[in-house]
Amino acid sequence: MNIIEKILAKASDRRDVNPGEIIEANIDKVMANDITAPLAVKAFKEMGGKKVWDKERIILVLDHLVPANRDRSAELHMLLRKFVREQKIKHFYDVGRGGVCHQIMMENHVKPGEVIVGGDSHTCTYGAIGSFATGIGSTEVASVFLTGKLWFKVPKTINIVIEGKLKQPSAPKDIILYIIGQFRADGATYMGIKFSGETIKDISVDGRMTLCNMVVEMGAKNGIIEPDDKTALYLKERGFTSPNFIKDDVDAKYYKTVYYDASEVEPMVACPFTVDNVKPVSEVDKVEIDQAVIGSCTNGRLEDLRLAAQIFRNKRVKEGVRVLIIPASQKVYMDAMNEGLLETFIKAGALICNPCCGPCYGGHLGLLAAEEVCISTTNRNFVGRMGHPKAKIYLASPATVASSALTGRISVPR
Repeated sequence: MNIIEKILAKASDRRDVNPGEIIEANIDKVMANDITAPLAVKAFKEMGGKKVWDKERIILVLDHLVPANRDRSAELHMLLRKFVREQKIKHFYDVGRGGVCHQIMMENHVKPGEVIVGGDSHTCTYGAIGSFATGIGSTEVASVFLTGKLWFKVPKTINIVIEGKLKQPSAPKDIILYIIGQFRADGATYMGIKFSGETIKDISVDGRMTLCNMVVEMGAKNGIIEPDDKTALYLKERGFTSPNFIKDDVDAKYYKTVYYDASEVEPMVACPFTVDNVKPVSEVDKVEIDQAVIGSCTNGRLEDLRLAAQIFRNKRVKEGVRVLIIPASQKVYMDAMNEGLLETFIKAGALICNPCCGPCYGGHLGLLAAEEVCISTTNRNFVGRMGHPKAKIYLASPATVASSALTGRISVPR
């Protein structure tokens, strides 16, 4: 079996599983946020739920509309706070105590070999350290609240092998955008994506998170990378001991294997209005921008902010362009402050926002007017995703976004 099948076999108390089989898995952890959790709480009560299955394995995070932008948002936050008190939920990240749900999960809760589900489509991020993680709907979240179990169809697995040296200024975001452009939005529907190869070994855990985060944009069920020494160090820094890592059997089988050469990947950009509408940055370098966003569960980590700060240092944002910097968590915010990165951004003319989903979700912070153009490190560029349906969103790496903010148009980072 491959790593995905081995994790699902373990979770369903079976010796082996095969692609296409329906299994019932024991869930290690379930996460929901302020958009999906209220619906889950409602469904939990409609199902007759009185007590959650495990108050220590449920993680609730306020991150999409933080702080509350209107009375309805405040009421949803209040509903969750009440549920947390009633059920004595141990892990609740309120305003000012957390950040973007996926970053919070990676910093505090995710371990290799676990089966983790979340009420958000980018839960697949957690595969970066070798867990099976996937997004689910709110009624499914409610079901896990009740039982601690969930059924899955065992996915076919595509092994994406990436070799070669990634050349600066290209970044992991450019790799995943390139791959999505090749696969298209439905090229891996309900399949597991395993990343492997020398390039993956060279990429940091932060970069691996970026890769796994966006596999859902080509239809995948989950993304995963076999744990290694970098995984062990990442866990140690967070106070976790390294378990016996689950890896592929030596004769593991895949649905198919696809090869890429990282040295050939140049800075890429996903153009409106689909994530798979991918082109080299050099082909769209005449597009003028109104806003640049660096943040989100895709690229709001310390590594991303360091890269952007390198480009902003001793420079000023182009007149007429507004820049939003959104650290992915309170920890990232604090680390960036201690390293002087926030000062660099402020001196360059950027606005530092509180850790949250911000304009990526389109709920509040940095929304666009009709015909405005934004280049962003976020993961989706659909119509109306960031405000007005006639606005346009381009997706790129932190380096490309920072460089574009300085020139006032989409630019190859230098």
